[in-house]
Amino acid sequence: MPVPVFLCGRTVRLEPLTEQHIEALAAAAAEDRSSYAFTPVPHGIEATERYVSDALAAQAAGRALPFATVRASDGLVVGSTRFTELDYWQGPVIWPPAPRGPVGDPLTAIPDATEIGATWLSARAQGTGINTEAKLLMLRHAFETWGVRRVSMRADARNMRSRAAIEHLGAVLEGVHRMHTRGLDGMVRGTAFYSILDEEWPEARTALEQRVHRGPSTHHHVAARPLISA
Repeated sequence: MPVPVFLCGRTVRLEPLTEQHIEALAAAAAEDRSSYAFTPVPHGIEATERYVSDALAAQAAGRALPFATVRASDGLVVGSTRFTELDYWQGPVIWPPAPRGPVGDPLTAIPDATEIGATWLSARAQGTGINTEAKLLMLRHAFETWGVRRVSMRADARNMRSRAAIEHLGAVLEGVHRMHTRGLDGMVRGTAFYSILDEEWPEARTALEQRVHRGPSTHHHVAARPLISA
């Protein structure tokens, strides 16, 4: 698996997720939960313990690299995000295609493609620019440090706020898998799939850096506060 890293920006710091983050994550998730209809967010200490345990198990298996999202101004934990679906293209072609682990030493592995997901923020951190800068940090690491060829993102097809947030990152809609899986509300849902390719990254990076530099407007903070990436 890729080595855990700290990704630091002006408004946000992404720290490798550990059990020490459980209490703070539970507190962040306990704020107004009305924006979590489409996003799995733990509720309570026990649920957060399972959430972190599952994330760390996925990391140990080489399937994910999870982070705690920390507000830089005061060190407050305000949510979580992760690289997931780490995919390695070395070795013989397999069929059907599916994400697979690295060939060789997993501790020095660098993926060829990845997905960003499992992103959520506390109610008070939404609409503050933290999510945008966190995505910039992750995309920059994926494309410029790892050298991946693509970064994928997905959202419940009904979650138009999340889909708008993903599109504002410069991601391209690849399509909607209809009747794809069961949603958090029990309904069978479609899933919208997005991606950014390495050749598209320079243009997307410039736009993202400009957005981060400008910061959130008052209108964005009020109207788009519940934006959450699935």
